[in-house]
Amino acid sequence: MPVIEFDGKKYETKPDETVLDCLTRFDCPPPSSCRSGLCHTCMMCATDGTPPESSQLGLKETLQQQKYFLACSCVPTENLTVALADSTAAPHFEATLLEKNLLTPVILQLRFSVPEGFTYISGQFLNVFRDEHLTRSYSIASVPAYENVIELHIERIADGKMSGWLFDELNIGDTLQISEPLGECYYLSGSPAKSLMMVATGSGLAPLYGVLRDALNQGHQGDIYLYHGSENPEKIYLKSELEELANKHSNFHYLPCLSGSGADGNIKDRANEIALEKHKNLKDWRIYLCGHPLMVADTKRRSFLAGASLNDIFADPFEFSS
Repeated sequence: MPVIEFDGKKYETKPDETVLDCLTRFDCPPPSSCRSGLCHTCMMCATDGTPPESSQLGLKETLQQQKYFLACSCVPTENLTVALADSTAAPHFEATLLEKNLLTPVILQLRFSVPEGFTYISGQFLNVFRDEHLTRSYSIASVPAYENVIELHIERIADGKMSGWLFDELNIGDTLQISEPLGECYYLSGSPAKSLMMVATGSGLAPLYGVLRDALNQGHQGDIYLYHGSENPEKIYLKSELEELANKHSNFHYLPCLSGSGADGNIKDRANEIALEKHKNLKDWRIYLCGHPLMVADTKRRSFLAGASLNDIFADPFEFSS
């Protein structure tokens, strides 16, 4: 099996094992976050050997030429000597915390200044760097057309190193290093009459809250259905704001869903199950999904089987790390 050399030591891979999984197994993992090839946090450089092209998807051509690759999607076909990505490989920005609000006991709203040169589209995500070893990806909930801030929604994860720090230690006026915006889960203005189905779980609401308001701001005419679900009522948040938007816009339909005990005004079932039961023919619909990876993968597959084009399904699944 191919051998990975990292930091002067050699590690033999298992069949079909990625570089990230191999180095994690030997307790020397590089920084990582989404583990889905989206956030680029685990980007490394091959100083000897050639990474497979599949591990370079989504990277700029200049980075590909320098043999940068994503460790989470790199199943090596030959021996590789690898190193952490140069800090100059992808630009970092410094953002100052302006506001910090608890939306529920387990959902935190953070609003940052927009650094000079930082341009984003609602629904994209960015990487937050606590230090050189700890990075996490968070979706952007704000809309540039409304105000000049970057808004993130942070879910407190049990024993989460990053979420615990953001909840308990980060203070207004502190600065954070963030990445450039990434991802393609945002509103496309070319088809204003298309119906949109949005399904989110937990803090996966963040990007869809941005996409929704961006679509309404741009005068989207088709129906928009937002299904936000969780097993825990403390993860159903921004209800009054979304209900107000639904009252203001006749084409927007908001459906909070609770699969755990005590529905308390929410629809009783999983959000994706309710959505797929209501919308059995998704031909010519555009689909937005964010939240638990299993929900995203299942709903993406079933939306395609219900007629949605793969080109019209936008999804950013994230895996929680402690």
